[in-house]
Amino acid sequence: MNIPAGKKIYFASDQHLGVPDHATSLVREKHVIKWLDSVKEDAHEIYLLGDLFDFWFEYKTAVPKGYVRLLGKIAEITDSGIPVHLFTGNHDMWMFDYLPTEIGVTIYRDPIQREYNGKKFFIGHGDGLGPGDYGYKFIKKVFRNKFCQWAFARLHPNFGIGLANYFSSKSRLANSGSDKTFLGEENEWLAIYAKEQLQKEHFDYFVFGHRHLPLDMKVGENSKYINLGEWVSDYTYAVFNGSELELKSFGAPQ
Repeated sequence: MNIPAGKKIYFASDQHLGVPDHATSLVREKHVIKWLDSVKEDAHEIYLLGDLFDFWFEYKTAVPKGYVRLLGKIAEITDSGIPVHLFTGNHDMWMFDYLPTEIGVTIYRDPIQREYNGKKFFIGHGDGLGPGDYGYKFIKKVFRNKFCQWAFARLHPNFGIGLANYFSSKSRLANSGSDKTFLGEENEWLAIYAKEQLQKEHFDYFVFGHRHLPLDMKVGENSKYINLGEWVSDYTYAVFNGSELELKSFGAPQ
């Protein structure tokens, strides 16, 4: 696909709306909306790569309260004809048909491949990829299990969402921020995963979230791994201008 002249592709991830409390989350939500307002002017497509919410579960007739400003803004953008691609993350994998129906996003549960202006992209949240983290990979299988989803849906929303929000309040982002320690090129698991994929097929860019650490790493002769960071302390995103992908900061809320 060729991008029209003057248009761009935008990527952001890990807003974790909902933590650590309503007031703080609302400030961050309004900042995300400010970013969306700024990029919609020249956006050809927008990618939100997972953990938009720190918790999300859709019951058949109920969804978590809140986020009306953000959901309305995304609906406005999709109504204007700009596609918004929303990936499930490890915190909000229980998205089903509500958001596609109500606000017009396309939801992805696994990494996808795209090509823009001759550049090949490998795009995903990043959870469960690469070596190690076997405990989480097991939990991910449990959470994706249809029976487990059915069983959780049997809980009353007041209890089910309340329970999930309790554990959400204990998360590392809610209490101590995310892990900002760079593990080294040979130990960053998503960089390792990208290099493994390059043994099979060439990609110009690997774009992930999940790691919570903004990274712009060379993983091949002509390949880069970009990690988008998070929107609790980094407020970073990436933009593809038709020829190159660049990691940028939107700055903290004022």
